[in-house]
Amino acid sequence: MTRLPLAVFDVDGTLADTGHRQHFLARRPRDWAAFFAAAPEDPPLAEGVALLLADARECEIVYLTGRPEKYRRPTLDWLAAHGLPEGTLRMRANDDRRPARHAKLDLLRRLARGREVRHLVDDDALVCEASARAGFRVVHADWATPSDALRDAQEREGRT
Repeated sequence: MTRLPLAVFDVDGTLADTGHRQHFLARRPRDWAAFFAAAPEDPPLAEGVALLLADARECEIVYLTGRPEKYRRPTLDWLAAHGLPEGTLRMRANDDRRPARHAKLDLLRRLARGREVRHLVDDDALVCEASARAGFRVVHADWATPSDALRDAQEREGRT
């Protein structure tokens, strides 16, 4: 039996529109609890969902998010509520505060052991650059505009 290639998708900013909750990260200190508590209200991003559905016809789907593991249940509930295909959900450890470009690349490399990764779809330019440098095909999800606070949080605080 031939195993299908993997299509790897980020969640926040790629499939889920986080625009309505980014203001929680502009505060000092950042309100991470409120930021993640508001995630179930994220509307889906049509461009990301369309690409995901197209890939699901010929790939195994993996959701690769920088969200901490403790948000697994609400993340799975959000994916199901929006009718997104079943797939493996990979999340960062709760105490992993590395920049997203390091945490996600480590997870991506683990996924690629013995499997073809068709591509990674992610909105974070630094994640895309690091993944492309490591030899992965990347689709930069530029259909949502992250705030400066979100970009800074991803790079400095390693929470999404």
